[in-house]
Amino acid sequence: MSEQAQVLESLRQKILEDPEVILEDQDVMRALIDANERALGGNIVDLRGIAMERLESRLDRLEDTHRSVIAAAYENLAGTNLIHNAVLRTLEPVDFNAFLNSLSGDLLEALRVSRLRLILESKEYESPSVGFDDVLSIVGPGDIDHYITAGRNITVRPVTLRQVSPASSDVYGDNADYIKSEALLKLDLGKGRLPGLLVMGAEDPHQFRPNQGTDTLIFFCNVFERAIRRWLG
Repeated sequence: MSEQAQVLESLRQKILEDPEVILEDQDVMRALIDANERALGGNIVDLRGIAMERLESRLDRLEDTHRSVIAAAYENLAGTNLIHNAVLRTLEPVDFNAFLNSLSGDLLEALRVSRLRLILESKEYESPSVGFDDVLSIVGPGDIDHYITAGRNITVRPVTLRQVSPASSDVYGDNADYIKSEALLKLDLGKGRLPGLLVMGAEDPHQFRPNQGTDTLIFFCNVFERAIRRWLG
């Protein structure tokens, strides 16, 4: 018994010297509060205990919010870094063929999507350059807006994010079955020129969703359209 008393006295002294050890341990504090409630009996309302429970619940919600904010910040930073890397890949090609090759190579990898396709409107239908059928399409005037809006009378935005099921075989060819979401970046190619469209297709149905922010993609769209203007005569 004396040994137990010594242990208790030692523990008591440690708590008195450093009470934060107990206060910072949620499990210990919860056990003490439960013991206090049992000692008070069932007919006594412990307002302090109720207040503690409410504060603890509020703290848990604040911690969850804190974690969510940090996670969102990291996600935004990762997305910004990805777009910056894609911008560098866009500026690297020294001729139009190299630029088109990047749509199935370096730029495709930098953007981490499954498929990239450049669509250009033209008053005269011309077949794409030999070897670039998988990344370049030539369509008639108005076809780009029709694809973006799916034929509906709605405003055409610079960037459209959506889930697709099924994806268009005219755009993705044999890969249409694998594409579940897409980002559509409408390109302003300069005064007197018909518009273009950069299509990003993803196998993940959640990679591009209508409720996502588009700020970084709008920035990339502005860079991409300025880069492509260099190669258009």
